[in-house]
Amino acid sequence: MKKKTAHKRPAVNKVYYIYVGILAVLFFVFHTIPFLRGVLYSFTDWKGYGDWNFVGLRNYLHMFSDADTGNAYLFTFKFAVIATILVNVISLILACALNAKIKFKNTIKAFYFLPYMLGSLIVGFIFNYIFANLIPQLGKSLGIQALSVNILGTNHAIWGIIAVAVWTGCAFNTLIYIAGLQSIDTDVYEAADLDGATGFRRFTKITFPLLAPSFTINMVLSAKGYLMVYDQIMAMTEGGPGTSTTSIAVLIYKKGFGGGQFAYQSANAVMLFIVVVLISVFQLRILEKREEKLG
Repeated sequence: MKKKTAHKRPAVNKVYYIYVGILAVLFFVFHTIPFLRGVLYSFTDWKGYGDWNFVGLRNYLHMFSDADTGNAYLFTFKFAVIATILVNVISLILACALNAKIKFKNTIKAFYFLPYMLGSLIVGFIFNYIFANLIPQLGKSLGIQALSVNILGTNHAIWGIIAVAVWTGCAFNTLIYIAGLQSIDTDVYEAADLDGATGFRRFTKITFPLLAPSFTINMVLSAKGYLMVYDQIMAMTEGGPGTSTTSIAVLIYKKGFGGGQFAYQSANAVMLFIVVVLISVFQLRILEKREEKLG
């Protein structure tokens, strides 16, 4: 009788371990160590220079009575909720449209992905120019008063930032939804057609439930990104007019590096990290329960 030979796993090239090891070291040096140092400084009175002393939880307790921090959190939560909802609704509609049998589908997908490739700062600077120059000129020529002023200089500046953030975010979210749509078996739709499920009913009963994993990914990543919004605001308003569009990330940067509040804003950054983690975990649990019910 022939002896059965055990299948040996193919040996992994050592080069891969070297690559992963180098990346792990770089991540630890440039991300983990600065983060841990920031946590340490959050318990001190350091101004970013000179000597410092430990002050315990004083910085964290002060956040609850700091009006600027409270207003920044309120703006950040408002911005994140509105932008997350809008970007997912619009991305889902675009994904369904692009997944249909239309001409030049791949070319259109490339155009939609372009904003994601440009980078938030570049897009912010471009739209800053558009809002400040092109749109007001167009509004004056058409006699439309609402378009004749730069929205970024008014109390409605948040909507200008949201429009740019959503336009940029739709690129990545749309691709995730398209990937989810293409993974749905066509036999499911054929069976639905036989049962008379078409149009919006087919979307709500079949398409959207089967997109649950893609919806979970997009909701969590969108909320996390918008809670830490920084690039678009700095490029378009720098937190103004006044402090009306100052997010937590912008407040941490401006007062931490320019206001001599390095230790206090380090505590603010740690708190923002905790808030983002808690919200992400909460979202995952709620949305995963939804997936289980739909499954």
